[in-house]
Amino acid sequence: MGSAHPIGVFDSGYGGLTILREIHRRLPDYDYLYLGDNARNPYGVRSMETVYRFTLQAVNTLFERGCNLVVLACNTASAKALRSIQQNDLPAIWQGEGRDLKRVLGVIIPSVEAMGEFSVNGHIGILATQGTVASRSYQLEAAKYHPDFKVTAEACPMWVPLVEYGEAGSDGADFFVSRHINSLLERDTDIDTILLGCTHYPLLLDKILKYVPRGIRVVAQGAIVADSLADYLTRHPELERECSKGGSMEFLTTESPEIFSEAAATFLGMPVEASQISL
Repeated sequence: MGSAHPIGVFDSGYGGLTILREIHRRLPDYDYLYLGDNARNPYGVRSMETVYRFTLQAVNTLFERGCNLVVLACNTASAKALRSIQQNDLPAIWQGEGRDLKRVLGVIIPSVEAMGEFSVNGHIGILATQGTVASRSYQLEAAKYHPDFKVTAEACPMWVPLVEYGEAGSDGADFFVSRHINSLLERDTDIDTILLGCTHYPLLLDKILKYVPRGIRVVAQGAIVADSLADYLTRHPELERECSKGGSMEFLTTESPEIFSEAAATFLGMPVEASQISL
């Protein structure tokens, strides 16, 4: 990759491509390097220790390939690994290099910060994986940024497989989508905003909107994260200057590149050609 310093985007699978799509739309001039750990997906059912280990491997791989800034476009990785990487691993990397121009960002804090822009009454519903819900990351961060808000999270274990196996538009998906939306809204009947707390879920948006009552806002993370990244780069010009700007996108996967490329085109809305790597 020479002296290029792309912005790294990592996900356990394909869902992060919905984040990359919005980031690229918002910031088209930069180079991007996407890494999907598809061979070990899903992360949502794995232990915190395993998710941390896998995520750190991916982050180090992206650093080795020239990235100075990595976005964890995965709610599970953001919930279970981001804080440890930021507090423990990055300082060691900075010390070894004698400078601190390597950063890792997640998707949960920007999403929580934006809650106040979307909700009128402060009752927020989160639809997410088991791992994200079990971490209580959304509730913990909301307590800092919006202490008066009530956040209710619903785990949707079947939603990622539905998307990954191309069943998002099937009749069978209706059962699982309606079941979890109904469960969420029964637990807090005052919810006025639902955040899709998994980057796969925008692919189920048509089904979700079918079962969410009128008057409740459904929010995906892509545009939120893209706006947050743009703001971050503005506030950190020393890091922004390091990011190369060739308008390119490169894709890496731990799975078959043919399988990845075919599925990724659905998420990204454009042809994708991937390379296979091992972590």
